Amino acid sequence: QVQLVESGGGLVQPGGSLRLSCAASGRSFTGYTMGWYRQAPGKQRELVATITSGSTNYADSAKGRFSISRDNAKNTLYLQMNSLKPEDTALYYCNARWSVYNYWGQGTQVTVSS
Repeated sequence: QVQLVESGGGLVQPGGSLRLSCAASGRSFTGYTMGWYRQAPGKQRELVATITSGSTNYADSAKGRFSISRDNAKNTLYLQMNSLKPEDTALYYCNARWSVYNYWGQGTQVTVSS
């Protein structure tokens, strides 16, 4: 059974940092494109960042502040978020996709507030 489990969310002050993790299980995701998406209340889910074997892609809102990485040996995806802003508040989802396969985690809440 494939599972993606996010962790690392929480409440942080503006300007602070958080590191999200996504532990994948049930199969190897080495060849998959993995990514982070987020959904704020009343808004559509949007891309934050993706990573394949050799490249990364970031939403404009994440460039220069967020960094996505993966550890294939641990089947784990990370998102380092720095200089957080209130508008980064959202439920953050982990995603893994390849061919017809598309998996989502349950999400971890990130709240940026003073």
